[in-house]
Amino acid sequence: MSEANRPFRWDLVRPDQLGTLLDGVPTPDLPFLDQLTQCVAKVLARSGGGEIHFVGRSLDSVFDLLSGALDGTSWLGRIHQLPLSTAFAHWGRLGDHEVRQLRTNLDDAGISPAAMAGRTQPTVLADLVSSGSTFALLYRWLREWIDDERVAWNVIRRKLRFLGVTCEYKTSPNTRRWQQVHADWTVELPASAIQNVSLEPGPWSYLADRQHKLSPTFSRWYWADENVRAPRRDERTRKALAEAIALVEAGRRRDTRESLVRHLTAEPAIRERWLRSLVTELRSTPHCPL
Repeated sequence: MSEANRPFRWDLVRPDQLGTLLDGVPTPDLPFLDQLTQCVAKVLARSGGGEIHFVGRSLDSVFDLLSGALDGTSWLGRIHQLPLSTAFAHWGRLGDHEVRQLRTNLDDAGISPAAMAGRTQPTVLADLVSSGSTFALLYRWLREWIDDERVAWNVIRRKLRFLGVTCEYKTSPNTRRWQQVHADWTVELPASAIQNVSLEPGPWSYLADRQHKLSPTFSRWYWADENVRAPRRDERTRKALAEAIALVEAGRRRDTRESLVRHLTAEPAIRERWLRSLVTELRSTPHCPL
């Protein structure tokens, strides 16, 4: 049986192992903090109260800001990173050994047919989306796994959500969203299973194209490569680490949580009990007495 494998990434909520790694690294600016805070609120509100898995690395900053904001609440354990890149996955079907490794890694991350079927809350897969190709491949791989395991698809389809963070742009009557492009599989899910959050072009482009990430890309060539477990300590990674830690700390601040609560209470989902309960926790957390 394959052994689960995942790229190394520091625990930034409890960063005890950093030592002197950030010595001499200047404190970073966070020019997109307001936009990211609004994005975090929308991701939470549109998750349906589910377990949120951030696919790949594109939304690392959203995960970090959210980790700080949820620290001290019961929700901290309901957000997860799902290391996975679908780059090169279009180069032919996966081999049997790749399928086994992929499924082992997904299972270790809390995503398997049995886990999704047995979970009370929805399983939410969130990613920065342009064409939606990553979601399409991930959906196909999950459906094949569900069929192989003979787990009831009718049970899972009601608990599976895809949440895309899209680039905000002016729409027209002819504009097609990514889920319309991939209607061959998105129509197999309830309408509520496909959710979108728009992010302004500046921060969207930064997260998608320009931001240096803490962990290496985790494409099919590396799913079983143990070398990805080693931390990187080069200068660019140290600067990226300082930015990630600054986002976690920003999430803990009173003003950030006040802003988060304002955005959450403006969402239609505030009518739902689970979101009102979360807002109450954010207001009463000892880190930020609102």
